Amino acid sequence: MHSKLPDTGTTIFTVMSQLAVEYNAINLGQGFPDFMMSEELIALVNKAMLDGNNQYVHTNGLPLLREKLAHKVGQLYSTSINADEQITITPGGTYAIYTALTSILNKDDEVIVFEPAYDSYIPNIIINGAKPVLIQMQFPSFNIPWDEVKSKITDNTKAIIINSPHNPTGAVLREDDIEQLKQIVLDKNIFIISDEVYEHLIFDDISHQSILRYPELLEKSFVCFSFGKTYNCTGWKIGYCVASATLMKEFRKVHQFNCFSCNSFVQVALVEFLDNEAAYLSLGKFIQRKRDYFQSLMQATNFKAIPSYGSYFQCYSYKDFSDENDMELAIRLTKEYGVTTVPLSSFYQSKKDDKVLRFCFAKKEDILREAAERLSRV
Repeated sequence: MHSKLPDTGTTIFTVMSQLAVEYNAINLGQGFPDFMMSEELIALVNKAMLDGNNQYVHTNGLPLLREKLAHKVGQLYSTSINADEQITITPGGTYAIYTALTSILNKDDEVIVFEPAYDSYIPNIIINGAKPVLIQMQFPSFNIPWDEVKSKITDNTKAIIINSPHNPTGAVLREDDIEQLKQIVLDKNIFIISDEVYEHLIFDDISHQSILRYPELLEKSFVCFSFGKTYNCTGWKIGYCVASATLMKEFRKVHQFNCFSCNSFVQVALVEFLDNEAAYLSLGKFIQRKRDYFQSLMQATNFKAIPSYGSYFQCYSYKDFSDENDMELAIRLTKEYGVTTVPLSSFYQSKKDDKVLRFCFAKKEDILREAAERLSRV
């Protein structure tokens, strides 16, 4: 059989998580919280099931839920969204990204991807017969080199993928980045895939530069979100995509034959829970406290923090005390010190090694404390 993804193996998250289990290590590699989600939301899901909401809902998502999301977009970003035509509920944010790419890409199209990149982007492009055009963000600030982006635009450029807050680095896009993006795409037939699953996990009172703030960019964009990241329930795998009516029509052609309908009872519960604005508006401060706590603990180690402004993640440099490549050190930390991380090189196709590891700090305080104590011995 001819593989459609011949160069793709098991994801680094699976590899490191299996290693963590094998060595009974603290897993700061995979990006999921280890603390309880909202008991109120759990109760609403249970009630929805008991009330009989266990059959298919509309393929585009429960209409009431889409209306609540359109209202939320209006409140947060002052943009008017048509709930019927512009929002589709999806089984997670990663699925939304895949579906968006699949709905626009043809053979030999080019998609600009910024590295380090979330690991699904490039396989999504390749499986559609298109070509990823890789641009490295500027280390160690992880800013986008917009002049290089302009130089890589060709007649085949179909899309640009952006991700803010950024996984794996915690970098965020600023207003100037959006202005540069506008200059590049507004007079060309180039689409934007905007991965905004960490929309509410943004720190230091920074304003999230959602594409939803910019109607002229939204016309050319698919904007992807995750309830799992917003409500600390990553295993629920439920998210949504917002796009212009024209683009959403194409998105839904792919969606309806790939996932006819997303789980009903969760959507029913979310309709009610979305009225609790504090649940998502307080998330940034809550997760920031974990970033700050872990950062303070890590000062007792030899690792040097690289600023994180959002997401579950912070990168730390170890170049001052080891010449090992990052994969070697990540494995050694798991085996010898009982702490699992993810090597940053795994987010580059070239395996670029800047002597940096990614840590997930969305964990209970005692877990972070124990992890830092173990790392202080390195």
